[in-house]
Amino acid sequence: MKLITIKRITKQEKRYTEEMGMLNARVTYIKQTFLNIPIRTLHSYRETYYGEVKDCCECVLSR
Repeated sequence: MKLITIKRITKQEKRYTEEMGMLNARVTYIKQTFLNIPIRTLHSYRETYYGEVKDCCECVLSR
C-alpha cells in the first residue's frame, strides 16, 4: 500500500484573462496526497479553446 500518491483532477472553472475576459476552462490540478488527503498542489494547467495547454499563473481566478 502506497502512503504518498499523486493524483490528477480535472474540473470546470471560470477564469479571467485580459485578452478574452471571463471564460470557462477545464483546469487540471496535479496534487500530492497522503492516505487520500491532499497535501499540496504540485502543478495546475488549463486547456484553451484552441487546444493549447497554458499554465494557470497567467490568469486570475476572478475579478
